[in-house]
Amino acid sequence: MTSHGAPRPRTPVPQPSGASEIFQVLRDGRPRTRAELAQITGLARSTVAARVDILMGLGLVSPIGGAASTGGRPPSLFALNPSARVVIGADLGATHAVVILTDLAGEELARERQDISIADGPDAVLGWLVSAIGRLLRSAARGARDLAAIGIGLPGPVEHDTGRPINPPIMPGWDRFDVPGLVQASFDVPVLVDNDVNIMALGEQSSNWPDVGDLMFIKVATGIGAGIISGGVLQRGAQGTAGDLGHVRVAAGGEAPCRCGNTGCLEAVASGPALAAALGGPARPGLTGSQDVIDLVRSGDATALQAIRQAGRDIGDVVAMCVNLVNPSVVVIGGSLAQAGEHLLAGIREVVYTRSLPLATEHLRIVPSVSGQSAGVAGAAVLAISHVLSPEAIDAASASAGE
Repeated sequence: MTSHGAPRPRTPVPQPSGASEIFQVLRDGRPRTRAELAQITGLARSTVAARVDILMGLGLVSPIGGAASTGGRPPSLFALNPSARVVIGADLGATHAVVILTDLAGEELARERQDISIADGPDAVLGWLVSAIGRLLRSAARGARDLAAIGIGLPGPVEHDTGRPINPPIMPGWDRFDVPGLVQASFDVPVLVDNDVNIMALGEQSSNWPDVGDLMFIKVATGIGAGIISGGVLQRGAQGTAGDLGHVRVAAGGEAPCRCGNTGCLEAVASGPALAAALGGPARPGLTGSQDVIDLVRSGDATALQAIRQAGRDIGDVVAMCVNLVNPSVVVIGGSLAQAGEHLLAGIREVVYTRSLPLATEHLRIVPSVSGQSAGVAGAAVLAISHVLSPEAIDAASASAGE
């Protein structure tokens, strides 16, 4: 209110053009005519034409020739122009990083991989990432102005709204660090940050299960977590901690201490380090993690085979509860321990199909990850693309272009 009690004049807010409605139809890459777009959306042809012009002005849609003519000039076809902009997907792991540059259809244009230590801290790791982004842009002959967004996956809990890691156990110096702020100092674009298992779920779904709207991705490695896609939407929960399966108490856990401070957690008995500790001892010194366990399994070691099968059963206890709760149609098992293959999967399936409701498992598939180590970086790119091509972003861009 002003000093005289009259309301202050408001700054005019650009009104959405409605172009996003047309664009969401064209996002699948299939060419369509203005008449087809009008029929699909129920909009007048003049309205469709105006909105297509806006999208063409933004470079997001382009004409690609003509459709078959029924007499007279053939109608023009329009489709997504995937090369209009590019995005970055970055998967920053505990000991390595993978970064890719893709177009708006997710087609990979350039890639870089580097051994890193996440424990070196955000300045060192993100400094390398910023340099890598510059190298990828140059290698693809694209400029910084072509970059539309950056998606980043981190190996720890992330407050998705701010992009800040929260008490990450293997990331000293990262707690509440402003990850987007540091990256945006070099590239002034939206920076989306999420935990590694969420981006793996996005990558696995987009690459291998695009028609599945209810999917769980279970990562079994140093920790155990789930990325949950329900109704086609990634479910993060109120604070971004949805899917933290590793710290659910299980019957086999007993009083086994967990790094979270509690006892009897799934992670304390079924993670890579837990299995390595259980299999180690004087006869097998030096076992520390998932790869050591996998090597024993592949060698046919009977004790290791029994341990990995039991780990699958313990994981299955928690997955069965999730199946009853969220009713996915596909459960994908990934992470380093998934390299144990059918030995781990058999234990999970044994319990899930026994303990879950018959209706929930009638069409349920429990399968190994197809994307493997590429799931995370692909999902980080999906995170960025989804933001750039969202209805809100399209309407904001079209409104700004019309100012």
